[in-house]
Amino acid sequence: MEEGYPKTTNFNRICVFCGSNSGNRDVFSEAAIQLGNELVQRKIDLVYGGGSVGLMGLISQRVYDGGCHVLGVIPKALMPLEISGATVGEVRIVSDMHERKAAMAQEADAFVALPGGYGTMEELLEMITWAQLGIHKKPVGLLNVDGYYNCLLALFDNGVKEGFIKPGARDIIISAPSAKELMMKMEQYTPTHEHVAPHESWQMKQLGNYPGQENAE
Repeated sequence: MEEGYPKTTNFNRICVFCGSNSGNRDVFSEAAIQLGNELVQRKIDLVYGGGSVGLMGLISQRVYDGGCHVLGVIPKALMPLEISGATVGEVRIVSDMHERKAAMAQEADAFVALPGGYGTMEELLEMITWAQLGIHKKPVGLLNVDGYYNCLLALFDNGVKEGFIKPGARDIIISAPSAKELMMKMEQYTPTHEHVAPHESWQMKQLGNYPGQENAE
């Protein structure tokens, strides 16, 4: 563990959703490294998709080099596509995408999405949906690098306007343009939206509660 940084957060492990590609601009790679730096400074371990290429490779290497634990969860079928060369940290091989997402959700205290494609957005939206339903109370952050997710956030706003998303549920998504600002917002987050069903009614206790809110029901 790098010295000089006290642990000032409730998060022990954060799950980061991101692409197995790096994108066409350096700003995306820089954002992945900056988020890795924020995790190291706060002594937060990483849970991610297990790949060694693209943004996944960059953030996992940075967190690992900083002395924090790295857990990669990857379906066997994707190993030839998303792993190139040696991986870092612990790699957990699972059977399919459903098992991957369940394992990542179980292991993490919060979620962050970097820029990515369909897979990243699907993982992000599932965690948002689970929060809305009451399955978990963990913060869901969106690192909106250089406005990459502006259109998605506008779609959410339109969903509120048109009556498909409740205004309180819109606040589930915590977004910021920089890793430092996003982490600060997530550390201050308290869920306020009305759950579709009580948390205790879901048979998914392994996902746990929002850090510090174990007795909030």
